[in-house]
Amino acid sequence: MSVLAAMSPLPYKVATLLYCFNERDEVLLQQRAQAPNLGLWSPPGGKLHMDTGESPYVCACREAHEEMGLCLAPKDLHLAGLVSEDGYAGQTHWLMFLLEVKPRLRSLPPPHREGRFQFFARQDLAGLNVPRTDRESIWPWFWEHRGGFFAAHCHCRTDGGDEWVLEETRGREGGGASGEGGGTGGGARAGGRGGRGGRGEGQRDTLTEGI
Repeated sequence: MSVLAAMSPLPYKVATLLYCFNERDEVLLQQRAQAPNLGLWSPPGGKLHMDTGESPYVCACREAHEEMGLCLAPKDLHLAGLVSEDGYAGQTHWLMFLLEVKPRLRSLPPPHREGRFQFFARQDLAGLNVPRTDRESIWPWFWEHRGGFFAAHCHCRTDGGDEWVLEETRGREGGGASGEGGGTGGGARAGGRGGRGGRGEGQRDTLTEGI
């Protein structure tokens, strides 16, 4: 790496991640066919179109349509977490909106150019090949605060000794945060995506219920 490259500021990217579940409460993950995190299992999602001022919720609905053929509206999403990472893999700063999809999926989405999909039970996630930061903290906190909210920041170190700070937590409305704590899995920051896509008016989504 040249001195100039080493001194250049890292890009800051903003992305959404979609946490979808089926009727058995199995989580939908995607084995990524493209960088970043090539070959790793992660929730689907993508980067915001910041040049158009796209909101995280609109981005999530667009990505759901483009990658899984789902027709979602912002009311179908719950903001489960907000995670920032500085210097991820020494290449990028990330701000990630973790959004749980409220309607349950009734079938597996077909393969996409971004990767193939599969449902996993929570206990099966420990055996998957996932990004380091997600195994460390993102999935454990997602499970612990599921139904509520958490915000966290990670200072990513090149030696692998990441430094995490849990900045805020909020329990489920009407009660404490659900989940048992702990756990592991594959939330990855998503790469670039295709066209803008959008919600098809008048369409009924056959993959989900309750939309």
